[in-house]
Amino acid sequence: MITKLIYNQAEIRQIFEANSWQRKVFNEQATSFRSRSRLFPCTFGVAGFESDQLRYAFSESMNPEEVANALLQYLKDAKSFGKNTSLLVFSRPGPVQSIEHYRSRFWSTLDGIHKCDKTDWPQDIPHEINTPEWEWCFGGEQIFVVCNTPAHVNWQSRRSSSFMLTFQPRWVFNGILDTKESAKKATSKIRNRILNYDLITPSKDLGLYGDPDNREFAQYFLDDHNGEAVCPFHSFLKNNQKEEEVA
Repeated sequence: MITKLIYNQAEIRQIFEANSWQRKVFNEQATSFRSRSRLFPCTFGVAGFESDQLRYAFSESMNPEEVANALLQYLKDAKSFGKNTSLLVFSRPGPVQSIEHYRSRFWSTLDGIHKCDKTDWPQDIPHEINTPEWEWCFGGEQIFVVCNTPAHVNWQSRRSSSFMLTFQPRWVFNGILDTKESAKKATSKIRNRILNYDLITPSKDLGLYGDPDNREFAQYFLDDHNGEAVCPFHSFLKNNQKEEEVA
């Protein structure tokens, strides 16, 4: 029997007790999505929440293997959930650490999830992370990843009481960011919301996939002060290939 790892809103309310950490972190995020006085910047996320297309998973310590298994379950049926779907993964809240701690934890976790992937990296996606065409992939799918942490203060849209990851399949953006006109319309609405929501101006690292000056990795984990993005690894796959050669 396959253990259920991902949930919709009704299942969370049915399965987890009201005072559980799972319900508390879910309710916090739900409140952000529902607010009409303070509009959450990511319009895709809000639309996904309102139509119950988002799916949620919980991992005590964001164990890479647990998250990989939840992501596999999600991707299996993701297209049936709807156009605005994403997978939100929450960890149990704990003492607040530094931004640098969470940055390191994020990339370490993402690398650990990648190592659990039994599907080959897509041939049309470069191995080199510091390129405009690179994007994190899992199960053969291109996925945009966002990290929220308790240490984010200025970036309120990246703040959460727990270490939290959001996985958004690239196909979600098909038909929305395909042309300059549609992309400008979508991003300008999000940027306007950022100006009213966050305590800091929109990061220069926020860009469109494939643009020559854009780097996807820089958008996954944002500094809380709009600092210069630092490439976390020269390459995920090159490092892994070296490990395999040594083994």
